Amino acid sequence: MSIDEVVATLEDGMTIGIGGWGPRRKPMALVRAILRSDLKDLTIVSWGGADVGLLARAGKIRKVVYAFVSLDSIPLEPNFQRARQNATIPEVVELDEGMFQTGLKAAAERLPFLPMRAGLGSDVLVNNPWIKTVTSPYDDGAGHEELVAVPALKLDVALVHLNRADVHGNATYLGPDPYFDDLFAMAADRTYLSVEQIVDTAGLTVDTPVQRVLLNRMMVTGVVETPNGAHFTNCVPDYERDERFQKAYAAAAGGSDEDWAAFEERFLPGDEAASQAAVAAFAEETSR
Repeated sequence: MSIDEVVATLEDGMTIGIGGWGPRRKPMALVRAILRSDLKDLTIVSWGGADVGLLARAGKIRKVVYAFVSLDSIPLEPNFQRARQNATIPEVVELDEGMFQTGLKAAAERLPFLPMRAGLGSDVLVNNPWIKTVTSPYDDGAGHEELVAVPALKLDVALVHLNRADVHGNATYLGPDPYFDDLFAMAADRTYLSVEQIVDTAGLTVDTPVQRVLLNRMMVTGVVETPNGAHFTNCVPDYERDERFQKAYAAAAGGSDEDWAAFEERFLPGDEAASQAAVAAFAEETSR
């Protein structure tokens, strides 16, 4: 599929899970395509980075479910910080990282919830009173334990980015961490996968352990070849995070409305090819 074909399948009000982790291996080309679209009122579920920040700044988000929204070297994503301070996201759900993972697991297993201890005694339950607790039906000798009933994070669509895939949707990661992209895929009705390169099926395991094949074709609805499609997040070993660009992004996001408008005009114009060309020009300028 193409980037635009993927976005054309999305609808207002959908719940969209975005894979990756903070500023690491995010499907940014797909995120940028959503920015260019007329989509609105989205529920975004993410271990968030610039994906959440950009969509929040564009007014695309009705509800966000997250464990954090960070750029790592910049602890709090600045566009998200602005949105939270100005209360421009109508509904926010902040979960413990383990609760977030458990919610995806419940959805992947088609369960309404899964029990766990994380969240007990914390303000997660104070700020989200709709999250219930359950009593274990088993007596382990210390009584029937109270546990958090973490609700399933059911997704209409998951968007993830990996290093390599074949045309069928079998896909591999080559970096040190799979993150939770497989859980996003299994928790979703449909999954769209962007990759740095599409190869033949046999090529997926050339010089690569078969355990690195994270997604199989049954999890994936469509595949898009998008070289540099995770920029400015990383996609190791293909490329590291673009720190210089990230600093420019953060400066514009934390600056005036005019600063942000100039950033958008330069780096988020037209289609993905135009964005990539602007990034390349920026890289050449800042390397002199």
